[in-house]
Amino acid sequence: MAAERLTDNKIILVTQKTRLEQLVVRYNTIGQTQFFIEHSGGDFGDYQREHDTYTAAVEKATEILSRFGRVQRVDREFVPRMVFGRTDTVVALGRDGLAANVLKYLDGLRLIGVNPDPARWDGVLLPFKVDDLAKLMPEVMKGTRRTQSVTLAECTLSDGQSLCAVNDLFIGRRTHVSAQYEIDLGGRRERQSSSGIIVSTGLGSTGWFRSVIAGAEGVARGIGVGVQTELERGFGRDADYLYYTVREPFPSKTTGTDIVFGRIDRGFPLRITSMMPENGVIFSDGVENDSLVFNSGTTAEINVSDRRGVLVV
Repeated sequence: MAAERLTDNKIILVTQKTRLEQLVVRYNTIGQTQFFIEHSGGDFGDYQREHDTYTAAVEKATEILSRFGRVQRVDREFVPRMVFGRTDTVVALGRDGLAANVLKYLDGLRLIGVNPDPARWDGVLLPFKVDDLAKLMPEVMKGTRRTQSVTLAECTLSDGQSLCAVNDLFIGRRTHVSAQYEIDLGGRRERQSSSGIIVSTGLGSTGWFRSVIAGAEGVARGIGVGVQTELERGFGRDADYLYYTVREPFPSKTTGTDIVFGRIDRGFPLRITSMMPENGVIFSDGVENDSLVFNSGTTAEINVSDRRGVLVV
């Protein structure tokens, strides 16, 4: 006899295509995919093992979750268009990037990050294994399981479009040429040419942002200038502020390098006005195909979002 469900609310299980599935879409068959991988010097067996492990994890997670509610499985590519119910519980089964990309669309709904392959993935945002769901779900459904609040960043354009980020926002150009813009923080303005701007949340401060800071610190050490390193370990996931850093700013007669790093507090946004005739872009969390066009005349306002992420921990 099936176990009695604790709720009739939906449980949304978000999954993602494996590397093997993505390649089969491109090359049509398993055989052609295997030929491509091996012809390129890759190990097809590794792709197959990853796929088999993930498929088994999805099946087991679905079976366990179905004991506690109505399970709806959704591929990650459909999440931006999903309409979530206010009482839905969302489970992300995949790599860390999946959990981050799902969280920004939930607006306060609880997210459970599950690592489908602990031997392969570190799982910084995936504290649970599939087997943990049997014990975890009753606690989540009853509201007794602890959660962690996560600050989001939000970019709003002068035309009304907006985009949230769980880890970071990138403001720059799609190509590897310099981005041109005017930056404004608290009334201090400067025209700049750089490789783009990274705006980081506390959750993202140990990722891309940290690598930029590490690179800058290394350059500073090389020229004998000390750099503060209090951000080396990142700042709190629930911190009510953001940090921004400009990548490789270029000094010239018309561009400066004074406003290249700082904190964005709630209500005191960073404003950036594009001076790029084409290929200007703003994207979040490394997902370039979910982006805002940022060409000449457009102003972006970066602030702490009113929306919050909620991670089950």
